[in-house]
Amino acid sequence: MCAGWLSLHAQIPSPKDFLGYEIGERFTPHHKLVSYFQALAASAPGQMKLEQYGTTYEGRPLLLAYFGSTENLGNLENIRLNNLKLAGIEPGGGNANAPAIVWLSYNVHGNEASSSEAVMLTVHYLLTNPQAKEWFKNTVVIIDPCINPDGRDRYVNWYNSVAGANMNVDPASREHSEPWPGGRTNHYTFDLNRDWAWQSQVETQHRLKKYNAWLPQVHVDYHEQGFNEPYYFAPAAEPYHEVITPWQRQFQVLIGKNHAKYFDQNGWLYFTKERFDLFYPSYGDTYPTYNGAIGMTYEQGGIRAGLGIINEDDDTLTLKDRATHHHTTGLSTIEVSSQQANQLVDNFKKFFAEAVSNGSGEYKSYVLKAKGQQGRMKSLLELLDRNGIVYGYANGGTVNGYNYLSGKSESFNLEQGDVVVNTLQPKGALARVLFEPQSKITDSATYDITAWSLPYAFGLPAYGVKEKLNATKGLAVPAGPAMVGGAYGYLKTWNSFEDAKFLANCHKRGIKVRVSEKPLEMDGKQYPAGTLIIIRTSNFSVANFDDAVLKLAAEHKTQLVPVKSGFVDKGSDFGSSDVRSLRKPRVAMLTGDQTAGLSAGVVWHYLDQQLKYPVSLINVSDAGRTDWKKYDVVMAPDGSYQQLFARDGALRNWVSQGGRLVALENAVAMVANAEWGGLKVKKPEEEKKGDYADLRTYASREKDYLKESNPGSIFRLDLDNTHPLGFGFPNYYYTLKSDLNMYEFMKEGWNVGVVKKEGKVAGFTGVNATKKLKDGVLIGQLPVGRGSVVFFTDDPIFRSFWESGKLLLANAIFM
Repeated sequence: MCAGWLSLHAQIPSPKDFLGYEIGERFTPHHKLVSYFQALAASAPGQMKLEQYGTTYEGRPLLLAYFGSTENLGNLENIRLNNLKLAGIEPGGGNANAPAIVWLSYNVHGNEASSSEAVMLTVHYLLTNPQAKEWFKNTVVIIDPCINPDGRDRYVNWYNSVAGANMNVDPASREHSEPWPGGRTNHYTFDLNRDWAWQSQVETQHRLKKYNAWLPQVHVDYHEQGFNEPYYFAPAAEPYHEVITPWQRQFQVLIGKNHAKYFDQNGWLYFTKERFDLFYPSYGDTYPTYNGAIGMTYEQGGIRAGLGIINEDDDTLTLKDRATHHHTTGLSTIEVSSQQANQLVDNFKKFFAEAVSNGSGEYKSYVLKAKGQQGRMKSLLELLDRNGIVYGYANGGTVNGYNYLSGKSESFNLEQGDVVVNTLQPKGALARVLFEPQSKITDSATYDITAWSLPYAFGLPAYGVKEKLNATKGLAVPAGPAMVGGAYGYLKTWNSFEDAKFLANCHKRGIKVRVSEKPLEMDGKQYPAGTLIIIRTSNFSVANFDDAVLKLAAEHKTQLVPVKSGFVDKGSDFGSSDVRSLRKPRVAMLTGDQTAGLSAGVVWHYLDQQLKYPVSLINVSDAGRTDWKKYDVVMAPDGSYQQLFARDGALRNWVSQGGRLVALENAVAMVANAEWGGLKVKKPEEEKKGDYADLRTYASREKDYLKESNPGSIFRLDLDNTHPLGFGFPNYYYTLKSDLNMYEFMKEGWNVGVVKKEGKVAGFTGVNATKKLKDGVLIGQLPVGRGSVVFFTDDPIFRSFWESGKLLLANAIFM
């Protein structure tokens, strides 16, 4: 070994040299992690490149580090472009004699903090160990040292503030009891590991731009699980989605055996093929898998473990142990990938070539009907663009396809503006996974929801067609009515979340809006109930009224229809009692301890980042001293805060005096339990059992449980779209249901969304659970004195990807 190599590597600081402590002795704040990576990049410019690819909501940097041979690092852009050519994303065949690309992602859950400690050991090894030099001959390694800096610092700063001079390994000690909302999630308390496909959060949006610009052959997502668990690594558990290839399965076994070799040598415990399946498409293992990679999750026992904890085996698990295990699987992953580099690249190319040539799945094309769906279609196309899924526009004709609404094969007409998504494209496998009406599930014991089909999530009429349909890439958008000032007023149809954003901005700008509670017709055009009416009356205080309204419409890229009179051809005139003014609501939201962080976060993000509407966050612990009269609408997310709903409490009194409580998930049960009105939990009918019905075997306990479970499936509701909650919808709505909760039909109140018999349309629901999920109300309005409770038994904006529910929630707030 040459003296120059030794001299160079002597200048590269170890984690201890830089931090002043050994990995595992304390937790490292994110800024020190960043500084260490910057120091390494400065010390070894020929072996490492560092890039900031974005910032978090709280302004922390997001980094990617690239490692490889000096030659490959100097040729990174060509390697990236060649890889996209192999995938068919870029034109040209690409050179298959190219390095394999391995991408390692750390600390997506902030309080699973050992992986960002481990990554410092790993990068130092890659820069100083001769073995890495051999790997880099045919492998490029990309490392994201911390996907979730905000959550990590929330955890690390808290832990460092409560830990003593010596770690306390007693699980009951306060350093093992993290306060709400915990560090798992990002700023808006979203789980970033379930956001890959949906990209609702800024961290995911930044990361996926880079990920899809590279499309690595191998991706690993680092996690921790409960501290009583050993280490988990590939192969994954069933179910595997059908699009996963034999090679992807085979590599999972190869890499698992290599990890096992090192863990066996050290006497470390581990398990495989259990719990963590490859089905739900928005994980850090499944999303890469559906994009041609070998996607894997590695789980180290350790949540709540701090610097050390005694587990149920009476062993002490330390942060050093956890970091060492993650460090070991990182090096093992790169080692196997280097050994299998040619096979990885060849099978990566085949994965995409197969999709381009033959498509994926039963349906080669998905058609989304565009008429009257501009806002929802816009949101869907933005999602497709973020995922690199190619689409086009129908050329006309009549074809046969599976109707998502009826569940039957029917003939239908292709009309102007209809969107066509073919699976004969590089991203064909991903398109199939996201669009297919029913995903075949080989094992119902899944880790997450089992249905997510985008036509249902976005509330768009759609068809699955078994042949490839020709489609035009661009679409000429016809000009709408002339947007000229001086009109009596302006009309805006109401049928998408884009319309809700426009209304929210009207409220903020002081532009007063009315709504027609019944359909109307003007100048030969029909307008449904829920149509917004903006007229000069009540807006005399708005300077340059026409300019202000039209400018706002232009900002939202929405079309207003100018009208010359308030006299309608059919329906109610603008001065009718059927046309009412919409007040600007003052909104508060319950948050803090006792609320479910994920639910509170998705509502907060919805209001703050999407609607961009002001909201006051009220801690449940402060509810008793809150002046509720300051608010018109209070959002109650999922949680457990029953005392707040007492019949003689301040919150109920506020509702009875005219307030509107919007209750989600378990908050609905708390209203029912507090007996505010005629809302009652629907109890399933008792089944008659035989003498031996309760006898069961221990081995069948999981299957017995599954009969009663509903991990997440899609149900069709009958929707009363004459009620303001249903404005902008047809007479049905698809809900994502992940429990068995329902309520009896109300005699006093409005049963807006009800499930009848055979309501399930997609996903797994246990046989007994399916029998129970019928004849109940899931969405409604309960009158309480002069006010009301608007309730959603299911999360209407689940993980911020259930797009159609965003309009429902806007109706609850504004209508």
